[in-house]
Amino acid sequence: MFDLGFIKDIRYLLRRLPKPQERLNMLFSATLSHRVMELAYEHMNEPELIRIEPEKITADRIRQAIFFPSNEEKIPLLVGLIREVKNSKIMVFINTKKEIEIVEAYLQENNIDAKALSGDVPQNKRIKILKQFEDDQLSVLIATDVASRGLHIPNVEYIINYDLPQDVEDYVHRIGRTARAGSNGNAISFGCETYAISLPDIEKYIGNKIPVAKYEPTQLPKLKKPPYKKKSKYKGKY
Repeated sequence: MFDLGFIKDIRYLLRRLPKPQERLNMLFSATLSHRVMELAYEHMNEPELIRIEPEKITADRIRQAIFFPSNEEKIPLLVGLIREVKNSKIMVFINTKKEIEIVEAYLQENNIDAKALSGDVPQNKRIKILKQFEDDQLSVLIATDVASRGLHIPNVEYIINYDLPQDVEDYVHRIGRTARAGSNGNAISFGCETYAISLPDIEKYIGNKIPVAKYEPTQLPKLKKPPYKKKSKYKGKY
């Protein structure tokens, strides 16, 4: 929560708690970046750090692969992959809310049942979307990194990194949404022109090379373009 823009909410809660000498605070996190550590120490007196290091950064049960599409091929490749693994529960991670709106519009226009989840989605709508996804009433959930942390959604079969994350820890958080509770899972990433620069750091962090997958550009599906949305602040991008 510290790292994803909720620091004002955290400070609001801390100001309303009992005095420091009358309470015990505990901070739990799957990972602790330097920025989160700084914020934690700012709000804790004489903290003790307990760290449990996993033997492996990513689970063996996650089959990873990376494609290298051009920026223009990303949406057709995404649609083709989703159609190929139809009837699967899929999470698609995108770095920006702007791109999320565009991708959601394309998927819906091309008959793919998809809904987007980002930090500005109202809580009641967020809960409804997550419930639909958990209950298999929604096949594709599109999300920013807000949805990669703290969620336990069973039976997610495919994670697709439409954008490679710029923070290496976010890659681990994202693909960790699959292969939970002893099951197997798949993590597919797009090393596009914009975000492929993150790949060397990700591979160094996870300790192995991600296998490269290939596709034939001429076989990518032809897509229907979504209509412009008059109320969208991203009008003209489609």
